[in-house]
Amino acid sequence: MVEEYLLAAVAAAVFVVLLELCVLRTGLFTRPAYWVTMVIVLAFQIPVDGWLTKLDAPVVLYADWAISGVRVPWDIPVEDFLYGFAMVTAVLMMWERGRQAREQA
Repeated sequence: MVEEYLLAAVAAAVFVVLLELCVLRTGLFTRPAYWVTMVIVLAFQIPVDGWLTKLDAPVVLYADWAISGVRVPWDIPVEDFLYGFAMVTAVLMMWERGRQAREQA
């Protein structure tokens, strides 16, 4: 079966990286503040997502055919980390792009 969530999460992460490196070029990936932000996001994502997806009493259920089955830590599907990376990075890139456009105007 096709792991739909895995494919979508990988596609989103690759798209966001390519968008930054080839189109927007905001320099986001070169900034320590971006990486600190990502660590902060993970610090909140792990306990919350871990509680939501824990296998012994899940709040959120994933179809077996939709995910890879790799779960780390606390039963969090690896796809959730890719999705989180893509979502947060896309928002920060758009925010930075908007800031740069305002400064040039």
